[in-house]
Amino acid sequence: MRDFHQPRRSAAVAGEAMVASSHPLAALTALEVLRAGGNAVDAAIAASGVLAIAEPHMTGIGGDCFVLYAPKSGRVLALNGAGVAPMAAAVDWYVAHGMAEIPPENPHAVTVPGAVDAWFTLLEAHGTKPMAELLAPAIALAEGGVVLTPRVAHDFATNAAKLGKDAELRRVFLPGGRMPEMGERLRYPALAETLRRIAREGRRGFYEGPVAADMVKRLSALGGLHRLEDFAQQRSEWVEPISAPYRDHHVFECPPPGQGLAALMILRTLEGFDLSSRCGDADRIHLLAEATKAAYRARDALLADPRQAAVPVERLLSDARAESVRRRIDRRRASDPAIWDEAEHKDTVYLSIVDRDRNAISFINSLFHDFGSGILAPESGVLLHSRGSMFRTLPGHPNAIAPGKRPLHTIIPGMLVKDGRAAMPFGVMGGNYQAAGQATLVSRVLDEGLDPQAAIEAPRSFAFAGVLQLEATIPEAVAADLAARGHVIERPARPLGGAQAIYIDHRRGVLIGGSDPRKDGCALGF
Repeated sequence: MRDFHQPRRSAAVAGEAMVASSHPLAALTALEVLRAGGNAVDAAIAASGVLAIAEPHMTGIGGDCFVLYAPKSGRVLALNGAGVAPMAAAVDWYVAHGMAEIPPENPHAVTVPGAVDAWFTLLEAHGTKPMAELLAPAIALAEGGVVLTPRVAHDFATNAAKLGKDAELRRVFLPGGRMPEMGERLRYPALAETLRRIAREGRRGFYEGPVAADMVKRLSALGGLHRLEDFAQQRSEWVEPISAPYRDHHVFECPPPGQGLAALMILRTLEGFDLSSRCGDADRIHLLAEATKAAYRARDALLADPRQAAVPVERLLSDARAESVRRRIDRRRASDPAIWDEAEHKDTVYLSIVDRDRNAISFINSLFHDFGSGILAPESGVLLHSRGSMFRTLPGHPNAIAPGKRPLHTIIPGMLVKDGRAAMPFGVMGGNYQAAGQATLVSRVLDEGLDPQAAIEAPRSFAFAGVLQLEATIPEAVAADLAARGHVIERPARPLGGAQAIYIDHRRGVLIGGSDPRKDGCALGF
């Protein structure tokens, strides 16, 4: 039971169905779908459509999507809704043009958006409602206007420079030539019409015809290698999830090219330590930092599209590797810092939903960077993501860009399973932080016995790019202890990510949900 003297949220508790989202309008939309007889899949798609309007800097139909789905009667299923590089995107082209990397705000950072195809693939296999019905709330919101909530308004203001660079971005997101404030209403009529076309024509309404032509025209004008055929050929893929044990549960993730493998590697390492309430805060953060550095080194060296590169999943999750990493951890001294040449990325939305039949979905949709690539297709209103910036332009690297290849992905839905049944769909937003964040959240629930809300609210740390980031809620005494162990301490300006989770108490028939106060959302149930 939480301390009611503290100004924190109570966990959401319900007996029939529940949704946890980063925005209240998405949570309400999903709940209405569930109350109207829809299942978890229906609710997730409807809520994701609303989030494309309510949090347009984080997600949208110009991005990618990954899903873990646990139907009440079967095993966990994984859907890879990542887009691919254009067929003309050979790594030698980038070498010849002197591109040592792919900048986020660049047409080459735009892989074919996979989200829309993923929505249809998921709906056709496991949904019950027509897409037109599920997209209706998003269409109405885009036409009627959405009021900016506090975190969304803050994120808009943080990206003032990026929004000011492009005339199309200014036209859509800076109406009247100024930054909108909290409580102001923004409308997206072109995007509403595109959603209406998708609802009417299906996936062809996005990947073929006027919408695809608009996206290709804008990208080509900026120097992109995209062709209409690249969009028409986009397909999502049902894949076999990967998993690893942690305490008396199993944690399921989507396989590479997602970084879910890194989350599992961290947990495999942490499993050998006592992280219960007896573990001090500095010790807990130190162990997590060391496990994270080891996992992320492997992630950046080895993770890639398994269709075009061999990824040694079994070896990376083996007992031998976990024990080897644990032996190298000095509890009183930080290891050499891991330096990455990729930037940190924080911009994603996540949905956790459990319906009345105990179907559970873990659903994540993203533009990658704030406002994606910053490239807006003007006629369709589609804001394009920047996922291709994760590709390397180094020939021979597993994650080198190549025709039809998917890049390393940071967005990862998670699913906790016990005794063959879904126990907690969960997710952590925050780009590169997600793998470390997932491991932290699982440990908070299973090692410390926290409910999802308390686990999500707990202070966060992240060892990344040679520093140990500590949120402001971590005391100075703890920071000093960690600095004495050799960690380079940084206090990040923005909180680390966001999260949602719903714990399924099968014995009592109760759902217990949490939603991150670092965002504007909530968990709701009935």
